[in-house]
Amino acid sequence: MCLFVSFLPATFWLVVGYFVLFSSTRVDGAIKTFGRLLAIWIFVIAAFIPIAGVYVTFADLCPIEGVFQAMHSSTQPQS
Repeated sequence: MCLFVSFLPATFWLVVGYFVLFSSTRVDGAIKTFGRLLAIWIFVIAAFIPIAGVYVTFADLCPIEGVFQAMHSSTQPQS
């Protein structure tokens, strides 16, 4: 579950990265270089978020699954 949730902030950072990259193409000089480096750094951050989601999901450290299990175990009647 954490893997799927990690796609939301990753998508946000990708959009921000593309905006920074597009904005840096409109200027000249050192600001253009800084914009490209900043965009690359934002893309790296966006790539690590789903990687962390994969790790948390497969290591059974996802707190969302614990919340779902607690909700479902307390509401099911005994047969």
